[in-house]
Amino acid sequence: MNDADAVDLALLVFRCGIGAVMLAHGINHIWGGGKIEGTAGWFGSMGMRPPLVQAWLASLTEIGGGALLVLGLLTPFGGAAVVGTMFVAWAINHRGNGFFIFRPGEGWEYVMTLGLCGMLLGAVGPGAWSLDDALDLRDDLIGWTGLAISVGAGIGGALVLLATCWRPPESSD
Repeated sequence: MNDADAVDLALLVFRCGIGAVMLAHGINHIWGGGKIEGTAGWFGSMGMRPPLVQAWLASLTEIGGGALLVLGLLTPFGGAAVVGTMFVAWAINHRGNGFFIFRPGEGWEYVMTLGLCGMLLGAVGPGAWSLDDALDLRDDLIGWTGLAISVGAGIGGALVLLATCWRPPESSD
């Protein structure tokens, strides 16, 4: 074992942990609690239109991105899924609630942290213990290229989605 192995182990654990969080979110949106219909109702209450389509889009993005991270396959695209879904969550639900997650309405510390993790994985890559490495893709997808994919596709996709599908509900004030 050498220092490179320690970095590869840390990246494996880190990307699998973030991937598992995203998988759990997506799976819970579809099969947990109120199931996909409950997720759609919640999305609709926050102004996402059409709500059932948005619930499926978010859920499948979280599942797909999480799977890519766990596998270390096309890692910047998995990072983009994290960045994009967390940016949308921040914009429509968390940004007005303060920083801390335990605040009423849930603050934005959690979505910010996950978004930064997606960005980091896009730039740094999955490490040698990944499908990206086994398929000889890793060197082409790290650094500025990976950062541009994870942030550009994540934030860009989120902005397009928000501009076309989000209609904030009228304030009750």
